[in-house]
Amino acid sequence: MDRFVVGTGRCGSTLLSRMLATSPEMASLFEFFNGLPGDRRFAPGKVPGTDVWEIVSRPHPFVTMVTSRGHEVEEVCYPFGQPGKRFGKDDDVPWLLVSTLPRLTDDPDRLFDESREFLRAQPSRTMPEHYRAYFEWLARQCGKTTWNERSGSSIEYLPALAEAFPEARFVHLHREGEEASLSMREHAAFRLAISIVYGLDPEVDLATALSTVTPVPGRDDPVARMLARRPHAAHFGTFWSDQLATGFRGVARLRPEQYIEVSFEDLVDRPAETMRRIAGFFEMDAERDGWIDRAAAMVRGRPPARAPELPAAERERLAEVCRAGNRLLGRPVPSRIEV
Repeated sequence: MDRFVVGTGRCGSTLLSRMLATSPEMASLFEFFNGLPGDRRFAPGKVPGTDVWEIVSRPHPFVTMVTSRGHEVEEVCYPFGQPGKRFGKDDDVPWLLVSTLPRLTDDPDRLFDESREFLRAQPSRTMPEHYRAYFEWLARQCGKTTWNERSGSSIEYLPALAEAFPEARFVHLHREGEEASLSMREHAAFRLAISIVYGLDPEVDLATALSTVTPVPGRDDPVARMLARRPHAAHFGTFWSDQLATGFRGVARLRPEQYIEVSFEDLVDRPAETMRRIAGFFEMDAERDGWIDRAAAMVRGRPPARAPELPAAERERLAEVCRAGNRLLGRPVPSRIEV
């Protein structure tokens, strides 16, 4: 069975993936699809394994743009600076080494080399067939029998996932729009992305900024300026609602038995109960080796709410742009705030 966890940015899916990884049978594959080029991620027709390797191993300059300027990104877990490791924070790190492989092993460089040999040896087949073969191989390398893939903001390309994996099952983890949006604003990579997507720095030539992957001593650094910005919360709320609108077009393609929705609030308030529901849906053994209890113990409760701390006008505007997404999720839509 093909299994996916999908959601918007900052919905809590990283926590859920870590919880699923405590199962003795489940390999959680972090951020695999997120960094692949959208026009090649599910390219049509049959392609050789050498082409697949070229796609999944290329560096993602966006990551380097953030880490080389001293910003921490929790999804980036390559062990920079440790003895014997190949890459530093200023290097262009192959996408597989940003998060996927370091979450599976303490020696991601070795698994990267083994992945190269595996994928380059594969015959021509469709992209979904390549991915499935590779995911099953990765699970075996970790002593697991099955896998799930989870990437941040993956709800945005759920339509493509549903087409590529027509029999897959999907857990959609969602969080209150206002809180997901404000969590994005505290995240350096999302601040940079929002500044670029919405053109929030008209004085910045984006072509120049995007070509400046690492800072150049003595030169103006437009990327650093964008990273330092704190855009209005409504930009993040608009982005959040738009992701859901796109994703729900994919939900419409799925049969009822392929899809469930799980709220972040349920996950952190009732972790054992919620994980048993997810385990049942993914056809996992919930009783094996006490993994549900270990997973539940990872939860530290709800993070403090950020929305109540906003100025009333900004909070009202954020609530307004989140209404469409909250309605899609069947979440309560707050009444208007007195400004």
